[in-house]
Amino acid sequence: MVDIEFVRSRFIKHFDGKTGNVYASPGRINLIGEHTDYNGGFVFPGAVDKGIVAEMRANDTEDTVMAYAIDLKDRVDFKLGDPAGPKASWARYIYGIALEMKKLGVPVKGFNIAFAGDVPLGAGMSSSAAMESCFACGLNDIFGENKVSQWDMVLAGQATEHNYCGVNCGIMDQFASVFGKAGCLMRLDCRSREFEYFPFKPDGYRLVLLDSVVKHQLAGSPYNDRRNSCENVVKHIAAKHPEGKFETLRDCTWEQLEEVKNEVGAEDYSRAKFVLGEKDRVLAVCDALTEGDYEKVGEMMYKTHEGLSKDYEVSCEELDFLNDIAKECEVTGSRIMGGGFGGCTINLVRNDLYKKFIDTAKKKFNEKYGHEPKVYDVVIGDGSRRLC
Repeated sequence: MVDIEFVRSRFIKHFDGKTGNVYASPGRINLIGEHTDYNGGFVFPGAVDKGIVAEMRANDTEDTVMAYAIDLKDRVDFKLGDPAGPKASWARYIYGIALEMKKLGVPVKGFNIAFAGDVPLGAGMSSSAAMESCFACGLNDIFGENKVSQWDMVLAGQATEHNYCGVNCGIMDQFASVFGKAGCLMRLDCRSREFEYFPFKPDGYRLVLLDSVVKHQLAGSPYNDRRNSCENVVKHIAAKHPEGKFETLRDCTWEQLEEVKNEVGAEDYSRAKFVLGEKDRVLAVCDALTEGDYEKVGEMMYKTHEGLSKDYEVSCEELDFLNDIAKECEVTGSRIMGGGFGGCTINLVRNDLYKKFIDTAKKKFNEKYGHEPKVYDVVIGDGSRRLC
């Protein structure tokens, strides 16, 4: 995490010289269960030891927020009562979470905030959810006497993405950031919101992220397009089965998907096919972890990558190349992690193969693309909390 004293020094410098409270929320990894959260399925995330650290303090105004993004060296002041909100994209996370917390009964008034982060941007580790969770934790503490539940903070973060940032996301990222626990991954049922901690201490293995340092900007809204595809399939299945209740693909079977294959089109069918397969793979990984069968976990990771690449079409040449290198190096499991179109692969690697894999990946990737991938060893950390 970012050094507390560094954040505090910026807070003191850019405001009135007084100190506030310091809060932290982590980014996350997801072992398996990609694009299943908004489809009512299962995910298997864990919080990491990198995230957002923010210092916050009430400033005795009715609704003026004075915000400083330390990493960007950018300050924005705005009023919570302004229906347009701030223009700066990073400030809209603060504006959005403050309004969502007010909806939950927290009497948010004016405050000062300075924050910094060490979640690698564009790597699929969800720096945005870390921001939302951190700011919600702080506002709940400063103005709400910590009466807002963890789940309501998760949903406030999701609503911030939906209502102020234009991303129709699920709940996994905010859930992992708020509920994270050191040394544990979490299986979350995104429909019922039931979850379970799974100790993750794979003897003889380690998790490592390889960041392609590539982010492809696509025309339109590819994330929302895929969500629309899934919802379209559900709509067609529901029309064929008026006796049933179909809210998401979680409620649909393989047989029902086949019934509407010719109606929904090849693209929507392929995307729904991936989601149903991913639902099954998450449950298979849970059983494998319980049995200590990390080879099975790795097998499911490779199948997920293939589905994300071929059926859901959110991979890219660089990530497929890293996945191929993992196979060549006999890495136990590897797949794209995150929303796609760049970012990281997450890799389950035997300790004795780790150095060979990293060295080979750096060399071959640099030869093909002109730069090395960044390497992040995964340390599973705690969720949102007050530091001081």
